[in-house]
Amino acid sequence: MTPVSAPAQDFAAVRAQLAARATELGFAAIGVTGVSGVQLDRDESRLLAWLAAGRHGDMHYMARHGTKRSRPDQLRPGTLRVISARMNYWPAESRAPDAVLADPTLGYVSRYALGRDYHRLMRRALKKLADHLEALLEPLASLMPQARPGPHGYRVFVDSAPVLEKALARNAGLGWIGKHTNLIARDAGSYFFLGEIYTDVPLPVDPPASAHCGSCTACLPACPTAAIVAPGQLDARRCISYLTIELKGPIPESLRPALGNRIYGCDDCQLVCPWNRYARAAAHPDFKVRHGLDAPRLSVLFGWTSTQFDTHMRGSAIYRLGFERWLRNIAVALGNAPSEPETVAALNARRDDPSALVREHVHWALERHNAL
Repeated sequence: MTPVSAPAQDFAAVRAQLAARATELGFAAIGVTGVSGVQLDRDESRLLAWLAAGRHGDMHYMARHGTKRSRPDQLRPGTLRVISARMNYWPAESRAPDAVLADPTLGYVSRYALGRDYHRLMRRALKKLADHLEALLEPLASLMPQARPGPHGYRVFVDSAPVLEKALARNAGLGWIGKHTNLIARDAGSYFFLGEIYTDVPLPVDPPASAHCGSCTACLPACPTAAIVAPGQLDARRCISYLTIELKGPIPESLRPALGNRIYGCDDCQLVCPWNRYARAAAHPDFKVRHGLDAPRLSVLFGWTSTQFDTHMRGSAIYRLGFERWLRNIAVALGNAPSEPETVAALNARRDDPSALVREHVHWALERHNAL
């Protein structure tokens, strides 16, 4: 006998219980969206135009998977819904960003990277959420639209596959994509991580979020390298997060002065966003500041050995950057620091570094201080 579809109210009850479990797991909110529609079609067109313009720089993986990024059912066949989840990361106990950025002897690390790496933490939490969904579905097994044995089909993502996460989160009602291209929530600003569960369960969908940037354009002039070329348009090749994290080779000389003391990522466009007055502090202790990275002294960081880097950064998002590019970034910041004996001495100590990449940036920095 062909099973009938489960009543809509049953899936609505599952959705409500899933939200309660998400809160227990540390998520600030979850939303549910479908896998197609006019909005996603427009997002796909914008993505393809962005790639065609070369604004992704050396992030070749952005183009590698074709339309799978904007078509969830291509990435995981059978997907009917995307459960989007957000988790706050703002480290309330960290030193004020403005104070760090104003002191050129210190290094600025994007606030999301001050604690432990979020990828593993969020993946575990999403897997537990998916397992809970499985348990909630057991009473409805005989009423599921497809008569198939075994557990429901799903896949968890946290920056681990071609997923158009901000567009899906917007469609799931978690926030709108601001003019700086980050997702903004009215009740939480933009300091949060996103993760997804692709599932074949026909949960009720949430209405998409509407935009509330209004006439505000504070984020555009705030970008140190003018990477936000127009509202909602980012040229990654100029973005400090790209230059200090994604870029494998030398940082373009013309952009180095604008990096200031930013050695891993950049928060400037978010720091000026009025909606971040509502930012929520991280609930998970793993996102608390580690190793004094909220206001580290550049000369001290530049003196680390590779062993010290491994010891301090293992378990951090920064660890994936590697020691060589870590030194590259700090060399640029030291080049932008005041010409003091401590700065020049730190640079001279790596004048003959084994890495050609590091040596080139040290040479540039010493030239800035007329110390060659």
